[in-house]
Amino acid sequence: MNYDTSIFWKWFQDNAEQLTMLSEYDEATQDQLLDQMQAQLEKYCPALTFDMSEPNSDGRRVVFSAEGDVDFFEPLLKLTDEAPDLDWWEFIPFKQPSGKDVKVRFDKYTFDTKKMYFEPLETAEEPDILGLRVAFDGADNDNEDMLVGTYSTIEALIGEFDCATLLGYFEICPVPQTPEKEGLKPLAELPAFVEWFKRQREK
Repeated sequence: MNYDTSIFWKWFQDNAEQLTMLSEYDEATQDQLLDQMQAQLEKYCPALTFDMSEPNSDGRRVVFSAEGDVDFFEPLLKLTDEAPDLDWWEFIPFKQPSGKDVKVRFDKYTFDTKKMYFEPLETAEEPDILGLRVAFDGADNDNEDMLVGTYSTIEALIGEFDCATLLGYFEICPVPQTPEKEGLKPLAELPAFVEWFKRQREK
């Protein structure tokens, strides 16, 4: 498919002043502008979403996402590569890592990296693909909401791109009584492990 970014970026430039001042409008007007932006984005590629930051001394930034779907990484990168150079705006592809201490809420569950552990799972058939066993209290591998929440937590730790391109599979389980003795590491250490894994893969 031939993705044309020009229509979206023309709309954005035409509305950049309003979007810059977004927080000064009432909630209904803010929602209307953001809905319009999402509609324009979907005209370009229906799989993409965005998240707009609050303003700071450097302005605002917009993070565009393909929601982890590698089939749409190409149009995502094309969109940000062809972004106009606008003062007070920064355009970033992919959800970025949120730090080591992360709390994710999904459905009725809260996922706190301070209370979670992981163990890498490797197979000889796919040495370049990362597998993970993630442990936390009450984990049930048959609970779809827990699996989705765990994936979202992993994504928040290592970012959308690495999560989509490196993580081949994962499972969840309850935390054993002595997790470190059984080879599990605090989940907050996952970003450092992923960087090590990437270096090993490149050798």
